[in-house]
Amino acid sequence: MCHFRALAIVCLSFPALVAAEVGVAGVFPGKALLVVDGGAPQAVAIGTTTPEGVKVLAIDGEVVTLRVSGEKRTLRVGQHVVSQKTQDGRQETTLAADSRGHFYAGGSVNGRSVRFLVDTGATMVSLGAGDASRVGIDWGKGQPGLSQTANGQARVWKVRFDTVRVGEVTLHGVDGLVHEGDMPVALLGMSFLSRMEIRNEGSHMTLKKRF
Repeated sequence: MCHFRALAIVCLSFPALVAAEVGVAGVFPGKALLVVDGGAPQAVAIGTTTPEGVKVLAIDGEVVTLRVSGEKRTLRVGQHVVSQKTQDGRQETTLAADSRGHFYAGGSVNGRSVRFLVDTGATMVSLGAGDASRVGIDWGKGQPGLSQTANGQARVWKVRFDTVRVGEVTLHGVDGLVHEGDMPVALLGMSFLSRMEIRNEGSHMTLKKRF
């Protein structure tokens, strides 16, 4: 039985193309129903590659992991991400707001997948202790401190992430905080956002790498 979900779209670079759209229109047992470049839906089994070069690596509930042009991408149901390089060669990613107006983004820290919430009120990219350990951060060796949260003060450790990626935008050497407890989602704070040109157009936010 096919379980259809809201279409999740990500725009990814393909060889000889400026950009391509890849959407997950539904999930079969062991297969994902993909829409590539607006074409007809195609059921693609795990381990199989489409003629456009999109390979299905794994399916976990509403999450489909793909490999495109040698890079791993994860599409979460309901997430809408458009990523591309602009004509001047700078990396750019467009995020769509959810029903409450929040901007979530799939990405990675040090090459390990992380789900972010864009938070301009956060000074730094912030992870909970569990996520930090999962991505290989030895946060106990960071600089200890205190952070003011909605629940009061919390112990944190200042660290440096080797890489932080959101869509097609990757930054190196990003300052971050690790909170001693777990967090429901990582915060994409100003240590990343301050290095972006940000356009907020209602339900869409575009991040363009400045440096």
